Amino acid sequence: MNFHTLSQRASKAARLLRSGNAGSTTIAERVEHLNTLDTDAAVAALLAMPQAKAVAILDRPELHDAAAIIAGIPLEQAARFVNLMSDDRVADVMAEMEEEPRAKLFARLDRTTALSIKHLMGYPPRTAGSIMTTEFVSVPLDWTVEQTLSHIRVVERSRETVYAIYVLAEDGTLTTVVTLRRLLTGEPSASILSVASKEGIAYASPLMSQEDVARLIRKHDLLALPVVDDHSHILGIVTVDDVIDTMIADTTEDAHKFGGMEALGKPYMAMGFPDMIRKRAGWLAALFLGEMLTASAMQHFEGELEKAVVLTLFIPLIMSSGGNSGSQATSLIIRALALGELKLSDWWRVLLREIPTGLTLGCILGAIGFLRLTIWQQAGFYNYGEHWLLVGATVFAALVGIVTFGSLAGSMLPFLLQRLRLDPASASAPFVATLVDVSGLVIYFSVALVILSGTLL
Repeated sequence: MNFHTLSQRASKAARLLRSGNAGSTTIAERVEHLNTLDTDAAVAALLAMPQAKAVAILDRPELHDAAAIIAGIPLEQAARFVNLMSDDRVADVMAEMEEEPRAKLFARLDRTTALSIKHLMGYPPRTAGSIMTTEFVSVPLDWTVEQTLSHIRVVERSRETVYAIYVLAEDGTLTTVVTLRRLLTGEPSASILSVASKEGIAYASPLMSQEDVARLIRKHDLLALPVVDDHSHILGIVTVDDVIDTMIADTTEDAHKFGGMEALGKPYMAMGFPDMIRKRAGWLAALFLGEMLTASAMQHFEGELEKAVVLTLFIPLIMSSGGNSGSQATSLIIRALALGELKLSDWWRVLLREIPTGLTLGCILGAIGFLRLTIWQQAGFYNYGEHWLLVGATVFAALVGIVTFGSLAGSMLPFLLQRLRLDPASASAPFVATLVDVSGLVIYFSVALVILSGTLL
């Protein structure tokens, strides 16, 4: 390691991040700059900053390799940073750390912080409990508006949000919720209950999926959603920014899977060459082996190809159309499942909807294909032989069958994967395309045998 170069880079970064025109430099911009540095330089830059700014940067989910950065900070200083960070953010970072540095850091944390983080890390990933924060504002139901406002002024800096205040009964159960707007408009001497919501309380259980949490927040137009146990005791809250962060991460993961590879788990430029090969080669090899079945199908119809070479001209057209149709259907169904628009039990409704859809789309593409063949034949661009009308009919019928099959396969595969408790996003476009390619060839040549038998075949 070139310590001189590292020192220069760290000093330059620290000057940039502390710079006084720098008053205009936002935390987000500071995070972006740190993401361009290696771990050692990022550590040095953070240590050169005021503690409050360093903590604010570490608290941002957009900071790459936060676990490695914290592990590189001297232990006592790292413990001070972590004690000041949001508990839910710390739990996420801790989950990414190696066992040894995590254990050493836990031993240096405040008891309250350590217990809170262990509690959050105990919930399964992708649940409300795993993304909630325990830093929220709660008050007894016998307080006044003025008492509540005074309490908020005291605890505001240590809470994730103050836009929602949770009113608790004597036994600690959640009674109602007060928005900050309603609180500010209330009479100082009035009971907190006088400005509380008159509607029912929307809440989540700690094991609710983060997708369902997002739907609840959207449905009720909330900035935060309380998470309660079976006895109505509030465990924490899920804020809208936490949901956005997790959904962005999920969308990125699904996009990678839908592209026919493993989820990268980190930014593209941060992926090492061996990891990039490992993430992509497996699925690519599997798809290649699947496509080899296409060669086997063509070998099976080798005799027909020798008799009617003209059929080979339309193989790319046939295969791509079926794959495209399947990919369309897969994309629609996966998104509908993710948004909760469809349930597993709705598969038969989708099936009944996709059959006429596939037939109609197949007829449209078949008509276009037949028209193209006719124009080329009549204009003299290419001579498809004396039986060109039968060839055109073969292309038309094959496209109807292949596009219909593609639509059905693409729509049913996500349901099958979900039934098997697999991620529907694994029904990626390349996978569907490979499946339809093989099946499409069988359909194409089977139709050709029926229509062209006794003429070209």
